[in-house]
Amino acid sequence: MIGIIDYGRGNLRSVEKALEKVGFEAVIMTSPEELNGVAGLILPGVGAFADAMGALKSGGWIEPIIQFAKSGRPFLGICLGMQVLFEIGEEHGEHAGLGLLAGRVIKFPPGRKIPHMGWNSLHLEQQPSRLLEGIPNESYFYFVHSYYAEPSEKRDIAATSDYGVVFPAIVGKGNVWGAQFHPEKSSPWGLTLLTNFGKWVNDYAALSGY
Repeated sequence: MIGIIDYGRGNLRSVEKALEKVGFEAVIMTSPEELNGVAGLILPGVGAFADAMGALKSGGWIEPIIQFAKSGRPFLGICLGMQVLFEIGEEHGEHAGLGLLAGRVIKFPPGRKIPHMGWNSLHLEQQPSRLLEGIPNESYFYFVHSYYAEPSEKRDIAATSDYGVVFPAIVGKGNVWGAQFHPEKSSPWGLTLLTNFGKWVNDYAALSGY
């Protein structure tokens, strides 16, 4: 079972429907206690970094999410949900993130229309990732964002995209991963990525008993 966190900042139903379309059961969770019952977790998100962290804090999600990540279960952040995986976000001042990945989230340099919205291609880096199995280099995905991650560790970058500046499109370490684009809006390769995540969750569940 894949859990999708409902903290008032994401397109939950579209992510749930996309997972169902590729054959995986998902549940939208409104309480942190529900995290104990799922083998995989998705943190979606749209909006501002500080607002998202405020909503996670007020909902009592922060420590349970950190403990979930420490458990080794597959964890995927999407768009803003990817950005809050990092230590610091610079949107409207500096704000602490979840700190699951080292680095910060910064604004695109001047001279670019923001948000970066629409289809853009991915350049696959050397870092292997189960999420990218079967996805060719230069595949197109759908983006909507004005800020981007700047990881402290370059080895945490699995794929990049280019919007006048090269930025991370897929990041991750261990069981914690993030996609800057919206896979649920990025057919067909977005559905391939979600299929890969679902298979990873099923494999983990089969080994761990979830």
